[in-house]
Amino acid sequence: MLPQRRHSEILRRLTKEGSASITALSQQLATSAATIRRDLIWLEGEGVLTRVHGGAILVAPSQHERAFENVAQEDTGAKEAVAEAAAALVRDGEAVLLDIGTTTHRLAVHLHGRAVTVLTSNLAVYEELVNDEAVELILLGGVVRRNYRSMVGFLTEDALRQVQADRVFLGASGIRGDGSVMDDTVVEVPLKRAMVAAGKEVVLLADAGKFPGVGVARVCGAEDLDVVVTNKDANESTLTAMRDVGVSVIQA
Repeated sequence: MLPQRRHSEILRRLTKEGSASITALSQQLATSAATIRRDLIWLEGEGVLTRVHGGAILVAPSQHERAFENVAQEDTGAKEAVAEAAAALVRDGEAVLLDIGTTTHRLAVHLHGRAVTVLTSNLAVYEELVNDEAVELILLGGVVRRNYRSMVGFLTEDALRQVQADRVFLGASGIRGDGSVMDDTVVEVPLKRAMVAAGKEVVLLADAGKFPGVGVARVCGAEDLDVVVTNKDANESTLTAMRDVGVSVIQA
C-alpha cells in the first residue's frame, strides 16, 4: 500500500474512532508496526494527530465542522467577487479541477455554458453542472461526506493521481502570515495536496476573511501556488509574503 493511501486510511479511522493503537492499525492496514510508527511520526509532524503510548489520537479541530449550507451563507458578497474573478481566468477548452468548498461552488455557477472540462469531488459543483451539456463533467469517486457535500478518501486520491488539469482552484480554511495554506478538516488535507500535484497551475481562492487565518494542518506553502484570488481588503502583509515568492495576486 502506498504511503499516501496508508495516511488517508489512518486519518479516516482516527476521524471515525478518535484514537487507534499501532497494533490495530497494523492489522487493519496489513503492514508492520514499524511502518505504522513511521506514518504516525510523519502525520504528527504535519499537525493532524498526536502520538500517545501505543498509538495516536486525532488533533481536535478548532471548531465543530459546520454544514455546507451554513458556510455558504457567510461572506456571500466576498465569495462571489472571488468566484467571478477566478472564472475569468478559465479559457474555453481547459480542464479545471475544483476543490471542495463553497467558493468553488460559486465559481462553478460562472462556468455554465462554457466549453470546459470540470473535474471535482465537490457534490455541490456536480449538482450545479450536471444538467449543463456544454460542460464535460468528471466526478471523482470516494466516500461521501454528507454534511459538507463532498467526497473524500483514498479512492478520491487515487483518481487524482490519474489526472492532470490546466488549472486547479483550491480552497482553504485560512492563510497564515507567511502564505501557508491551512485547513481545519484533516480528511481533506491529503486530497488538497493531491490536487496541487495534479495541476499545471494552482489558483487559491480565499476571501479576505481568511487572511491571515489558521487551521489544523498545513496543505502547502505559498511557493506551491501560482495565483491567489482574494478581495481588495485582504491582509496586505500576507499578500506581500506571497508576492515575494512569485505568486500573482488578483484582488476583486
